[in-house]
Amino acid sequence: MRTIRGPGIFLAQFMGDQPPFNTLAAAARWASSIGYVGVQIPSWDARCMDLNKAAASKAWCDDWRGQLSAHNLAVTELSTHLQGQLVAVHPAYDELFDAFAAQEVRGNPKARTAWASEQVKLCLRASRHLGCTAMPTFSGALAWPFFYSWPPRPPGLIEEAFAELGRRWKPILDVADEVGVDCAFEVHPGEDTHDGVSWERFREACGNHPRVKILYDPSHFVLQHLDYLEYIDIYHEHIRAFHVKDAELVRSGRSGVYGGYQNWANRPGHFRSLGDGTTDFSGIFTRLAKYGYEGWAVVEWECAFKDPVVGATEGSAFVKQHIIRVTDKAFDDFASGTNQEELRRVLGLDR
Repeated sequence: MRTIRGPGIFLAQFMGDQPPFNTLAAAARWASSIGYVGVQIPSWDARCMDLNKAAASKAWCDDWRGQLSAHNLAVTELSTHLQGQLVAVHPAYDELFDAFAAQEVRGNPKARTAWASEQVKLCLRASRHLGCTAMPTFSGALAWPFFYSWPPRPPGLIEEAFAELGRRWKPILDVADEVGVDCAFEVHPGEDTHDGVSWERFREACGNHPRVKILYDPSHFVLQHLDYLEYIDIYHEHIRAFHVKDAELVRSGRSGVYGGYQNWANRPGHFRSLGDGTTDFSGIFTRLAKYGYEGWAVVEWECAFKDPVVGATEGSAFVKQHIIRVTDKAFDDFASGTNQEELRRVLGLDR
């Protein structure tokens, strides 16, 4: 067993134009002041890093890391959620997702896909320079508009969608293998990899590539009525990153898991700050410790109600309380130390 590292915090939901979130150095000072020891970096945000320079130079990464180490912080991972999303976009979402891409490739889906793929490769190289062993990301989605089987799907539609997804990701995964960094795909509605079965289908489409791994976020499973504890039992050997995010699904006579097109606050299922939802984090941390999860516990704030700074501050203490410092001995090991002669005597042998 291993003791999970943390608490860390994902900076994506905090970076902005106002201090302390307008520069990495200021955000690092803030995160450290409220108890965090690691930060997960949104690699697309120029306020956080220059991805081209990070991919090209380990020396640049060493200097960049100084902004964190000055506040006793480590980088947990570099994230490519937005770029990974753009590796595969169904035309229904072209216009909405164009805002995530560089200006020069907007309105050109093929150029956008090529740009996104290169961005993910750059992040993998930067991750190696920083000593990170996993890169959180999204798979993108070609089949998501067809997740519900009405109208009836033509035979082979889903198979071809995943085959194409595999074709797009294999060259990226080969780079991941070259640099020794796992791609931790967040299992998330809106992605073609949104539960265990779809993640398995994706991995198979990628030729069971050894770098296809999982970012585990139980909040997305709470909203799907999926058993998030058994998920760890089934997939623990593939979990390489962990977003600590709470959620609740309150049964209603008017709306269900699909949400009725309502905003987050009014949906039956919504994300909550840590401790305000219904997620069994004691069970989650216990299982991850049991199976020897080697990574970080990273708070992701996406609450529909609570102020983000309050949620982040409470989240740091919450994670500290739930991280299990694993034992180095069994509670009953006072009975250890017997030799073979003693064992045979206990068994009544050699009499």
